[in-house]
Amino acid sequence: MQKKRINTPMTQETVKALKAGDQVLISGTVYTGRDAAHLRMIKALENDEALPFDVEGQVIYYVGPTPAKPGEVIGSCGPTTSYRMDDLTVPLLKKGLRGMIGKGERNQTVIDGMKKFGAIYFAAIGGAGALIANSVKSSEIVAYEELGPEAVRKLEVIDFPVIVVIDSEGKNLYETEREQYATK
Repeated sequence: MQKKRINTPMTQETVKALKAGDQVLISGTVYTGRDAAHLRMIKALENDEALPFDVEGQVIYYVGPTPAKPGEVIGSCGPTTSYRMDDLTVPLLKKGLRGMIGKGERNQTVIDGMKKFGAIYFAAIGGAGALIANSVKSSEIVAYEELGPEAVRKLEVIDFPVIVVIDSEGKNLYETEREQYATK
């Protein structure tokens, strides 16, 4: 396992260089989106409409942040459970989405899509939302404001801490670490 720093948007070369288990600090733009926003984005694609942002090379963070306190950029912003977006992920991967941040496992359809289109699944630490918020330097709602915490936000981040859980080759820490533990 290595510690790496990356910037967004991510290139295919960056994606291929990241391996399951790598500790990563992300800087640049990260977009937010949960179930309701994903559903709207998929409906936009089905209706041949534009997405609220160009997903090519981008990272989506599955989060619904709490309101910011006075003087702060964002409230607590810990990851939400990723499998809730599984049925809505592959069309975004086809459009060039390169990274997703959340917590918990992904289904095989998403993993196959990641391998086919070249994407990474990062885990952020659940329960560390206040700490994660420290890496967010700006937050702007870019779509679906009426969804409140589930609106799509454009976050500018510096050294946002994540771990590569599933890499672009499909290596999956949730599987390999269980296997390693079982052999001990």
